[in-house]
Amino acid sequence: MTCALTYDRVVSWDTELTALTTRIAGPLFTRPEPRQAFTDLVRALLADVPRKNSWQLADHIGHTSAHRFEHLLDRAKWDVDVLRDEVRSYVIAHLGRADGVLIADDTSAIKKGGKSVGVADQYCGLTGQVENCQVMPMLTYASSAGHAFVNRRLYLPEAWAHDAERRGRARVPEHVVFRTKPQLVIDMLTEELAAGTPFRYLCADAGYGRDPHLRAFCHDRALGYVMAVPVDLPLAAVRGGAELVGHVLDRLPSHGQAGIWERRACGNGTKGMRVYDWSAVAAAVAGQAPASGYAHTLLIRRSVAAPLEVEFFLAHAPAGTAVTELIDTAGMRWKIEENNEHGKDLLGLTQYQVRKWTPWHRHITIAMLAPAFLSFMRAALPASADEAVNEGKDCLLQEASPR
Repeated sequence: MTCALTYDRVVSWDTELTALTTRIAGPLFTRPEPRQAFTDLVRALLADVPRKNSWQLADHIGHTSAHRFEHLLDRAKWDVDVLRDEVRSYVIAHLGRADGVLIADDTSAIKKGGKSVGVADQYCGLTGQVENCQVMPMLTYASSAGHAFVNRRLYLPEAWAHDAERRGRARVPEHVVFRTKPQLVIDMLTEELAAGTPFRYLCADAGYGRDPHLRAFCHDRALGYVMAVPVDLPLAAVRGGAELVGHVLDRLPSHGQAGIWERRACGNGTKGMRVYDWSAVAAAVAGQAPASGYAHTLLIRRSVAAPLEVEFFLAHAPAGTAVTELIDTAGMRWKIEENNEHGKDLLGLTQYQVRKWTPWHRHITIAMLAPAFLSFMRAALPASADEAVNEGKDCLLQEASPR
């Protein structure tokens, strides 16, 4: 494959990457060895390495062994949350918009054995079935300029949280207690609010949209959201009592009636524009009032090719918000799936060989910096050059990065 990017542009990207890692590493590390290892690891994650474990990354960058990377992830003294804050600041500085969206979703890493921190037989979104895996709720920031991870958590199942021996082997800090996945997202949202992250909506799938505590957190703080919800979510019925979300569909005609169904695109997919039939009705969630000045709207999305395939979204937005804005926001949810896919397939997000709590967080956070850098580089490109990036990410450093 011939890369359509010019040599000068690739060199400028390499210069930008060097400036970024140097700026972050300076105050993060007190010693030069982990500082250099950090810079090398970010560069290696961005390179065209088939399997991005410590040994192959070390070999690519020119290290004689994986010792430097292993020391960086495990024993070196540095604060991984400071790095997380740097990643967020970098993303917001280049991609931040007042109408930005935060998107929550899980990603999974299938593992062998039971020693990796948090590993258990649990639902794996990667395969759609129960696997021996780690589950990690992630938070992506998305705007018209691009999208990248800004926060992360490792889900610690109850069996782990209450097992002192396993916790000790994996060096899980004493303050870490069992938290559901929606509670972990609440924790991340709290951090984003404290950091001043600019966003208008939270997006998430039905696993989060069904959680009343996450919705209540948003209501209490007047945060907008557009989250998928299950068919059995209870709504307050028009004539009193309650009805399930799925029953609302029964009241809508299947064809015709101007204004009932509208065909709209809600973003690009791997096969082109995502086009669906949409309908919207005012809704009242049983036992949960919206924030003052806000209203709930139930969005119903129907497949054009298979009309029986329907998904429901609950929106919480300022009263009078255009339905088209809510539909566009619902379409932003897939941005985090792109981050998960690219992070795993191209940037080594889950190709780690660490088992303990701190090394896991360090690897994941360093791996978050790589797609953040690529998102900024892509956002700065004209449309024609952006197509070149989509043709092959590995062109980024093939000529400019040393081995």
